[in-house]
Amino acid sequence: MNAEQIAVNTIKTLSMDAVQAANSGHPGAPMGMADIATVLWTKFLTVDPSHPEWFDRDRFVLSNGHASMLLYALLHLSGFPLKLDDIKNFRQFGFPTAGHPERETHLGIETTTGPLGQGFGTAIGMAIAEAHMRAVFGESLVNHRTYALVSDGDLMEGVSYEAASLAGHLGLGRVTFIYDDNEISIEGSTDLAFTDHVDRRFAAAGWHTEEIDGHDREAVEESIRASLGVLDQPSLIIAHTHIGAGSPNKQDTRHAHGEPLGVDEIALTKSVMGWDFEDPFHVPQEAYDMFSVVGERGRELREQWESRRDAALADDGDLAERWTSFFEKGRVEIPDLGYEIGASVATRKASGKSLASIAPRMPNLLGGSADLSPSTNTVLPDAGDFTADTPEGRNFHFGIREHAMGTVVNGMAVHGGLRPYGATFLVFSDYMRPAIRLSALMEAPSIWVFTHDSIFLGEDGPTHQPIEHLSSLRAIPNLWVVRPANTGETAEAWELALQRTEGPTALILTRQGLPVVDRTGMEGSVHQGGYVVQDGSDAVLIATGSEVWVARAAADLVETHSIRVVSMPCVEAFDAQPESYRDGVLGGLPTATLEAGSVTGWHRFAGRDGLTMGIDHFGASAPYQRLAEEFGFTPDAVAARLSSWLAN
Repeated sequence: MNAEQIAVNTIKTLSMDAVQAANSGHPGAPMGMADIATVLWTKFLTVDPSHPEWFDRDRFVLSNGHASMLLYALLHLSGFPLKLDDIKNFRQFGFPTAGHPERETHLGIETTTGPLGQGFGTAIGMAIAEAHMRAVFGESLVNHRTYALVSDGDLMEGVSYEAASLAGHLGLGRVTFIYDDNEISIEGSTDLAFTDHVDRRFAAAGWHTEEIDGHDREAVEESIRASLGVLDQPSLIIAHTHIGAGSPNKQDTRHAHGEPLGVDEIALTKSVMGWDFEDPFHVPQEAYDMFSVVGERGRELREQWESRRDAALADDGDLAERWTSFFEKGRVEIPDLGYEIGASVATRKASGKSLASIAPRMPNLLGGSADLSPSTNTVLPDAGDFTADTPEGRNFHFGIREHAMGTVVNGMAVHGGLRPYGATFLVFSDYMRPAIRLSALMEAPSIWVFTHDSIFLGEDGPTHQPIEHLSSLRAIPNLWVVRPANTGETAEAWELALQRTEGPTALILTRQGLPVVDRTGMEGSVHQGGYVVQDGSDAVLIATGSEVWVARAAADLVETHSIRVVSMPCVEAFDAQPESYRDGVLGGLPTATLEAGSVTGWHRFAGRDGLTMGIDHFGASAPYQRLAEEFGFTPDAVAARLSSWLAN
């Protein structure tokens, strides 16, 4: 048995043993892809296990995250700081070998995968980031590739086709995806539900495609090498494999997909493959030696890159300043943009003006919308469009592909060096919720811009009027949801989003105009999450966004009580403040809340005896002023409800 076969068998046995020890997991896919992965990692992938986060490394994504043991075996054998003990404790609490890979770049795990299709789109985002930065800085500083392993499940999920369509349109030529075509899913043969001509489908989307036997390592090498020469198309290698390859009784069955093979079947499989080691988790030295080339090659290429980078930055001060600006962290401040007090300005328009102010000073800020930039106001002036011919452009046209937009923005965010945003109407955040959730789980600094934030978008009617969306987004851990009330809060919302690097931020913006107010003397800001905008001593009225001016006007109409009005643009930022600050803002007073959305979540502030004002039913098609009257969002209506509540 030669060293390469020993390495392939080591991946298989580690996968079998880990799943069996955990009594949980997916051994079949790692066994089926062991040949492919060994060729890719030992002969092509450029990474340095001693410096896992080196910038110009290749990006590798295991999109079929259920095959996580394949990735963990590769990382361990290649010398990344993922220990054999971690593999022995696969799927156990406190170990980095989770059931599906979770982003840990210091271990070599580039992104979180598991929900099928997400890794596919995220990898496309990584490739877009590489293409943009290579266009900005040149090939001597940015010259890596994106590789991904994908499955039948990835290709069945609609998000993968959205992302594939975008990648083909953009001619991303430094992308190699290998499709593990094993024809088995949880319910059985993929013929039950999936009979696409995948090669034709991807060719139609502008991809270079090849079809091979995924267990023929020479064919794998030839196909990958061919993909490297395709510079104007992404490449999909369709590799026909056997799930659970080598298992005498479970190969090519659904039982190899998501359950342990069993002690007896593992012993039989090892016997058939000529594995003479009885102890589980045995790693022959030949396997380590085979994969040592990964670190040797990566270390040499990293050192060469560092020398080129240092020389280039030393020789060119402008280049050095630009490079630094892509990676430095610091406070972002937006100057006074000259709004006239008393004017009416939609926060989506104030957001666009804030973006225009930031863009020249933040060259790594880029993004776009799902075919809605005129409505979301998310075009960066004079920044050009990102196209196949102009990858240096900073404005993205994602097309009507909200789900792919979410994954692509995440890919750009976790790639490093860029601050990307994606925009659409708030109601369409439903299309991209999995990507939003993963951005929070990964602690990725993605920025989500959601406009047309309530029933007050008006005539488009209830299909486009979000009701439950604000409370739904606030329910996602580590996602900060910011709903500014005016031009000043909108600028501060962008400052907050750009300064926050430990997770994603969602900006929630209005279609309709809101009063421009003089905030002089108000002791607080969006950065604190909530603050007093109008003092009072008898009760507190918390409002967000377009309801803050209504709350202030209503408070003035309540003659029997003194109402303190609190603007709370970001509940999460408010929760992060010291208890003393929060107590000072709320004052221990009876509390009411006002927001043009579901009241879910606001009871935590209002309590049992408080008042929550919102809308827990669908809206209607009408001008927004009429909707405010019909659904109780006028100052008079709010004042009447406050007075009744306080009287009781």
